Amino acid sequence: MDGMDKVSDIALKLKQSNLFMIGFIIIAAYLLAGLSQRVLPWLARKLPSRYRYQVLALVPVMRLLVIAAGIGLIIPQVVEPTVENLLALFAGFGVALGFALKDYVSSLTAGVVTLYEMPYRPGDWVEIEGAYGEVKSIGMRAVKILTPDDTMVVVPHLKLWDHLIFNANDGTQNLMCIADFYLHPRHDAAAARELLMDVAYTSPFLQFRRPVNVIAAEKPWGTHYRLKAYPIDPVEQFNFTTDLTLRGKAALSAMGFRFAEYPAVEVGGPAAG
Repeated sequence: MDGMDKVSDIALKLKQSNLFMIGFIIIAAYLLAGLSQRVLPWLARKLPSRYRYQVLALVPVMRLLVIAAGIGLIIPQVVEPTVENLLALFAGFGVALGFALKDYVSSLTAGVVTLYEMPYRPGDWVEIEGAYGEVKSIGMRAVKILTPDDTMVVVPHLKLWDHLIFNANDGTQNLMCIADFYLHPRHDAAAARELLMDVAYTSPFLQFRRPVNVIAAEKPWGTHYRLKAYPIDPVEQFNFTTDLTLRGKAALSAMGFRFAEYPAVEVGGPAAG
């Protein structure tokens, strides 16, 4: 029997199959996938924070298992699961959809890869092609990122192949925040560094288990200080950075430190005539 006869036999088998059972499997898989997307995030909110990211990471895995189980139950209802029938079935779908859905299939493949490599998980703060925000959900084709401006960005997994992915906390509660300060070059650098350290240690958002550090770099127009510390929870990163910036600026001003003024003409530029 040639390939066309085999496809015809498969189509005939589909007509004679138990359509009610196929519909029941599809509905059950849809309900189970939706239930896992609701129950697991709810459970993550109820558990201690140290288990939150592990539970959230199970959401896409459970959905993939439900879909795979549904497909595995439907195939025997359509064709006799022999090697020849399965090869003919998959070959027919591959030829029909291969060219039209190349990018889509590539995104689906990358979606499976993300479950293994985990470049991002629900709850991670990532930046992909300039979009920075919290990963809210991971589908088979794309990941949804909620930005700080409350904008949902859908990024295809296809970006995984040829784009840089920046993950700020990588499945943990540790996300570094940086507050920048620019001071006039004539000042007591040791006193400025100690003052900024005190600002971080007195913040109500500080995670004390992680280190606090101040990095100084001399510039032609002054001294650049970078106050690095970790908030209690990644969702507090913007409140934490704001707190460090406002209180740090107030403390430096109270101690008489002058802030740098960026020159109108950079050093090394053309001299005025």
